[in-house]
Amino acid sequence: MDGRAWGVLFVLCGAIFLEGIDVAMLNVALPAIREDLGLSTGTLSGVVSAYVLGYGGFMLLGGRVADLLGRRRMFLFWLVVFLVFSGLGGFATEGWMLLVARFVTGVAAAFMAPAGLALVTGNFPEGPQRTRALGVYAGTAAGGFSLGLVAGGLLAAIDWRWVFFAPVILSAVILMAAIPLIRDEATEATARMGGFDLAGALSITGAMLLLVYGVVRLEHGGDGLATTLGVFAAGTALVIAFVVIERRSANPLVRLGILRSGPLVRANLGALMFLGSFAGFQLLGTLYLQELRGWSALQTGLAMLVIGIDTILAPTLTPRLVNRFGNVRVLFGGLVSAALAYALFLPVAEDWTYAAMLPTMLLLGLAFSLAYGPLTMAATDGIDEQEHGLAGGLLYTSMQFGTALGISAVTAVSVAATSDGTSGVGLDGIRAALIVPVVVAALGAVITAFGFGRRTAPGEHGAELVPVPVPADTSA
Repeated sequence: MDGRAWGVLFVLCGAIFLEGIDVAMLNVALPAIREDLGLSTGTLSGVVSAYVLGYGGFMLLGGRVADLLGRRRMFLFWLVVFLVFSGLGGFATEGWMLLVARFVTGVAAAFMAPAGLALVTGNFPEGPQRTRALGVYAGTAAGGFSLGLVAGGLLAAIDWRWVFFAPVILSAVILMAAIPLIRDEATEATARMGGFDLAGALSITGAMLLLVYGVVRLEHGGDGLATTLGVFAAGTALVIAFVVIERRSANPLVRLGILRSGPLVRANLGALMFLGSFAGFQLLGTLYLQELRGWSALQTGLAMLVIGIDTILAPTLTPRLVNRFGNVRVLFGGLVSAALAYALFLPVAEDWTYAAMLPTMLLLGLAFSLAYGPLTMAATDGIDEQEHGLAGGLLYTSMQFGTALGISAVTAVSVAATSDGTSGVGLDGIRAALIVPVVVAALGAVITAFGFGRRTAPGEHGAELVPVPVPADTSA
């Protein structure tokens, strides 16, 4: 990898880092936002849900549009949209302004993320170079979230509006570097892929919006159950309509045959369960540290900062392990590490020292190092280069659904198990809900293990990667 290749990689990594740090900083700043703007609990929750709706609802459309209209073009355009609406969020004076800003920012991320992943796979040839690039990319993505917890605490202590303005500055720097550096070699090939499936786009986007909204509503338990079931029913009906449309379309938005790829399906299920289990644990950990132990947002962020060791391990250790053992075995190790990390947190007590929590945090850092990169590799395994944007869209959709499901599941269990009957969450509720991440991560490991028997042809990068020797003088 020459200097220009590293420059391209750093630009693309900067964009995925931007998404991670943007979400993490906002989560930490929510109490300060509520105090300043006088937002109700429902509106405050909506600020988070609006981003999830935009991200999850438009992700599949974003992946396919990147394939059809050009990854570079979509990446740059939606980076500008991300920049503008993040800045508008910083100027918000009422709740509805924040809701609009976060929804559009989520939509921008939904178009930007699959385009960015497709640009990584398109700019780096299959084999050790792409493995290294995806390792750096994955480490940066996960590192953005862990570092964002600390950055959000620091910025919120100054003024919560800097949580929105800081991504504007970072976006502008990335944009100025991206324009001269990034190329899209697949533009001409994708231009010949056919027309745009408008009916399919409308039906799947509507379905994703309804299903994500239904998942968000699960947090309320039995409150409004009929409405929640109605939302799921409408979303399911649109999914069925989408399948019918795609079967008849000459230029389908999602080629249904892509779902016959075993590695892709396993990668998506693994992503859903890995991110879902972590999102649930992160919420429970935050509730435990801040509400039960009285720690500040900054202290909580610093406590979880050790998870950010994946920023170092993912680009250095993971590529060597993938070249030696194949990404499915490395991914399996990551999911097992996550399940073990959550299990070690099960006996949590009110007087736990940080030393008692540290093994869980370290194992989670290792889990992200081993899982995140191989997930992105497996998602494009055996998929035609022209459909890498679509594959990326499927992967990030699974991640977003997993995150929403994980948060909803642990919220419902923790509230139901709280013994004092109050609206808050007690230690009993947290202990009960911690079982959810353990079970989900373990199930993800079992599903991933089904890929052990797969064999790929020589030179095919996939779940059973043909071992490629790593030169002794290669440094990450």
